[in-house]
Amino acid sequence: MADLECDFLIIGSGIAALRAALDLDGAGETLILTKGGAAQGSTAFAQGGIAAAVGAGDSAALHAADTIVAGAGLCRAAAVQALTEQGPRYVRELLDWGARFDREPGGEAALAREGAHSVRRVLHARDATGREICRILWKRIAGCPRVRVIEHALAVDVAVNGARCTGARFLDDRGRLASVTAAATLLATGGAGQIFRETTNPSVAAGDGIAMAYRAGARVADLEFVQFHPTVLDVEGAPRFLLSEALRGEGAVLVNAAGERFMQRADPAGELAPRDRVARAIARESQRTDGRVYLAMDHLEPAFVRARFPTIADACRRAGLDLARDRIPVGPAAHYIMGGVDVDLDGHTSVPGLLAAGEVACTGVHGANRLASNSLLEGLVFGAVAAGAMRRWAAEHGRPRPAPPAPPAPAGGDRAPAAPAGLSERAARDLMWRDVGLFRDGPRLTRALETLDAWAAALEPAARAPAAARLASIVTVGRLVARAALRREESRGAHYRSDFPERNDIDWTRHVTESKGRVTAVDAGEAGHVRN
Repeated sequence: MADLECDFLIIGSGIAALRAALDLDGAGETLILTKGGAAQGSTAFAQGGIAAAVGAGDSAALHAADTIVAGAGLCRAAAVQALTEQGPRYVRELLDWGARFDREPGGEAALAREGAHSVRRVLHARDATGREICRILWKRIAGCPRVRVIEHALAVDVAVNGARCTGARFLDDRGRLASVTAAATLLATGGAGQIFRETTNPSVAAGDGIAMAYRAGARVADLEFVQFHPTVLDVEGAPRFLLSEALRGEGAVLVNAAGERFMQRADPAGELAPRDRVARAIARESQRTDGRVYLAMDHLEPAFVRARFPTIADACRRAGLDLARDRIPVGPAAHYIMGGVDVDLDGHTSVPGLLAAGEVACTGVHGANRLASNSLLEGLVFGAVAAGAMRRWAAEHGRPRPAPPAPPAPAGGDRAPAAPAGLSERAARDLMWRDVGLFRDGPRLTRALETLDAWAAALEPAARAPAAARLASIVTVGRLVARAALRREESRGAHYRSDFPERNDIDWTRHVTESKGRVTAVDAGEAGHVRN
């Protein structure tokens, strides 16, 4: 494939990418590179809904307060304000465009309640909200003549010339290396759940955007904060499948093998406590009883359960279970990463010309633990905000000169180079789940880092084969997560250290950023995210 040029390059095809592309259509030529097919990203897998203060008795201030409580003292107030105040506008825009969210008999949006929300504020399309949002955004994109999409394009490097991002390099569907030069580049690559053995994330969520940005010299922040969703279908031989928090919002309860509810002992909010507390309570109850933990809805009307959650009911049916009548075995799995590429409120990273939005970015809006159903809202709001910043940047700076050519591919064509002894994707993900997972401590983190450091050194030469690029992303991001978790000697939000089990507001009410060769701490109350 010949090298390409455009005004705006977007890497990713989820909610943040598509919302940005819509606002860029009239400003220049936009190219979207997506790693898989157009609908393979995390957005299409999002079940529960999108939170916004659109209901009676709700407000942006109340939504912000709930977000900040869930964030355990590390939310950036300005980012939370932007999210909660602008969110209703962008959600109503989706409704105006024809998004088929569930409605009450009177026609108003049906609102659900999820963990750590004080009121019902979650709009939903049954249990396939992300799929519906993707549908309406792709429908709008189809009417944008200056937006081009290349599927099965695996971005492997952010291109930098001097201090400026000039675009990216990618492997096409035949494994050929190509380059794109762009005035402004947006990373919207989603999360990194695939760095763990147990995850709700699709296979494409391997942390590529974080890894590419870090290799290009960008700062990353708060990577110790990985959210483990508490309720994932846990049936031997069946794929892991997210059982949305909306189930508990509609009355589902958690019970042990004896049928006893236990969440009230663990947290006053019971099943609707923040996700980190529910996940740890499930793990501890399983350990205490040496048995399984189950999600139960058999006290609710079966017809309602099946109508409200058809996708989840179908997944349970394929595993031989009836969501409405059976106890469903559940366990935690990696779900969402609150940290990411450090950005300011416009989406600029510390590398000029490179922006990030959605899960790959760290605005500080989620703090140490994301409030349920704020993720789709984050992509929607900050995707649009990033588009405005890209337009302004391009108008001021224009298209850059292309970056120097990439280093030559390793011998062997599209085959991955031989991995060092013991290194494989399975080994890396097993190690992350075992030593950098739900419960952490210094000795295990140190042991994990020794292994990850050795693997990272072996993978340091840029790999140009798809399998090697994926493995490099998993090891790079895993190493960054482990380093961040070892640094933070406290427990806060989704980060739990059994050797430092208490929250320490004196020493650790701060964000920690890392770039190559530099670690910086910024107090949570400071502005932070200053663009270089």
